[in-house]
Amino acid sequence: MLRSLLRKVTTLLTVYYAYMVEYRAELFFWVLSGSLPMILLGAWTEAANQVEMSLSSVEFARYFLAVFVVRQLTLVWVIWDFEKEVTQGKLSFTLLQPIDPAWRHLAGHAAERIARLPFTFLLIGLFFLLYPESLWRPSLNQILLCTLTTAIAFGMRFLMQYTFAMAAFWIEKASAIEQTWFLFYVFLSGYIAPLETFPPLMREIALLTPFPYVIYFPAAIIMGLPVRIWEGIIVMTLWSAIFFVLNRYFWRKGLKHYSGMGA
Repeated sequence: MLRSLLRKVTTLLTVYYAYMVEYRAELFFWVLSGSLPMILLGAWTEAANQVEMSLSSVEFARYFLAVFVVRQLTLVWVIWDFEKEVTQGKLSFTLLQPIDPAWRHLAGHAAERIARLPFTFLLIGLFFLLYPESLWRPSLNQILLCTLTTAIAFGMRFLMQYTFAMAAFWIEKASAIEQTWFLFYVFLSGYIAPLETFPPLMREIALLTPFPYVIYFPAAIIMGLPVRIWEGIIVMTLWSAIFFVLNRYFWRKGLKHYSGMGA
């Protein structure tokens, strides 16, 4: 049984990896499209040079590099793919196959992570050429914890967006939900500012939501910033469980409502 499962996983990853590397140039532009942290890096490091802040200019540079990398590894677009499948009737064909469509989407995302790694490493190398004083060596413990929390963050982000995608069974633009959710994601995830710059009360409130754990939490760990690691992992697990239950519920309800629109 385990051998059969491994064979299926390997096959899915191989197929989707081959599909992704067909569009190498497009992958490069996808990586560049997530380079906003590199732009914000300049603004925050300059601000730290002008006034006393919670982080130094070097720490801000390291933080936004970590944000860039974590963002590359946790990026999710399943809602747009699923919305297209439902509205165009393509979901009907995948339902005939003996595998849940979620695994195909997950394999596509995982293969895309692997395919974009060379471009990500290239930009990291360029960053250290431009900011050599920001070079640091994380401990093995930090690397392992960052890898673990980034994997959980990706799974949580995937579950969240895939759950919103279930709205496509009832409305044509399920992606509008993600676009609204994205506003909170940008401001509370640490994407444009580390949580150290937040007022204490706002920071504590944000830490109860899933947003900071998608980006800020893994980035802070790899930097060595003080974070409540096990509390964070528990919160991530709880939010993942909530969205998993909601996802399965709306999936069953949605299939009963689905009529193969566009087929």
